[in-house]
Amino acid sequence: MNQKELKELIEFLIEKDIAEFELERGDVKVRIKRASEHAVSIATPHFAVPAAPAAAIPSGTAPVLNAPAAKEAAPPAEEGLHSVRSPIVGTFYESPSPGSPPFVKAGDVVEAGQVLCIVEAMKLMNEIESDVAGEIVKKLVANGQPIEYGQELFVIRRK
Repeated sequence: MNQKELKELIEFLIEKDIAEFELERGDVKVRIKRASEHAVSIATPHFAVPAAPAAAIPSGTAPVLNAPAAKEAAPPAEEGLHSVRSPIVGTFYESPSPGSPPFVKAGDVVEAGQVLCIVEAMKLMNEIESDVAGEIVKKLVANGQPIEYGQELFVIRRK
């Protein structure tokens, strides 16, 4: 990944308000996370990226090269709660088609294997199913919102 591609990627993530992004291509691994202070972390274990001049980096971001990924602090989980996470990067849809009612909403009881939402990735509609039975406590994503791999979508209270 060259300096121009890196700059374009950062600008795209800022434009789309994406908080975290990870990309792996062979030996190259790039992870960008925008914190409240808009810091950007890029980890490249087997690939050296030349330092970019200050003018090449959008304002409000600070690149950190070859930095280890910071551990994210997770809030303490309530007993019996399960998070359903996205297995892919894409766009979240709560219903099978525009104008249709959502697959599930807070308070609904779901079974393991029941469709919770659709994630569109590369024009393919991927149904995301519940991996546990229980009650939907909270939907964490808005309809049409871009989502990332591993992002929490729903919180379910197990039966």
